[in-house]
Amino acid sequence: MSQSPRPHGQARTVVITGAGSGIGRATARLLLSQGWNVALAGRTEATLEEAAQSHPSALVHPADVTDAGAVDELFAAAHARFGSVDVLFNNAGIFGPSVPIDELSPEQWEQVSQINLTGAINAARAAFAHFKAHGGGRIINNGSISAQVPRVNSVAYTVTKHGIAGLTKALELDGRPYRIRATQVDIGNTASDLLDDFGAHSGALQPSGQRMVEPTFPLEEAAQAIAYIAAVPLGTSINQFTITAGGMPYIGRG
Repeated sequence: MSQSPRPHGQARTVVITGAGSGIGRATARLLLSQGWNVALAGRTEATLEEAAQSHPSALVHPADVTDAGAVDELFAAAHARFGSVDVLFNNAGIFGPSVPIDELSPEQWEQVSQINLTGAINAARAAFAHFKAHGGGRIINNGSISAQVPRVNSVAYTVTKHGIAGLTKALELDGRPYRIRATQVDIGNTASDLLDDFGAHSGALQPSGQRMVEPTFPLEEAAQAIAYIAAVPLGTSINQFTITAGGMPYIGRG
């Protein structure tokens, strides 16, 4: 599937936050291979450059999503380089400490909420304004299956990802008059650094108190799902999309 052709055969453009690693990097590389223009954003220029692999259709633009002004500059740079932006993959996020709420410090909560929630809102705000002025677009928010059901000792991550669910619904509703579509993608157990944060190799803590090494699936397969959603015409909404490793403890977690 694809959108209507852009003027003068112009390639479509996606902005990806958290593009220097994990699903962001895998998605950036896949979309570049498919002929997209890709603006790669993140805090570390070196990892963004490595992800972009000097591709001529890549724009490396370091930006901290917790800084609203920096995010506005990111979209301005993508617009200046590529002419317009069609899709935001709102992907930047961290897992945070694996602790119960009484061991979560205010400083730890602030860090997770600033990146996962405030950062997502900053990027969505910039994208919404751009799409509103340019005839529409799609915002793909990286939720998590923790937006549906939590892991043990993941209160900060779980709360922020539940916030992403509300953000996605609000964007889809408020964007309706402007052909702005919003999708929440909930991904479970890709083989990535984020999975390591809750003990993937030693076994993830289960509600029973036991640890279990859970199934994983390749990042590239999750990237294929993002690429599919990005290419769906704006006449179609995909409100929520869940993709997990086969056999992972998600349905009936426990």
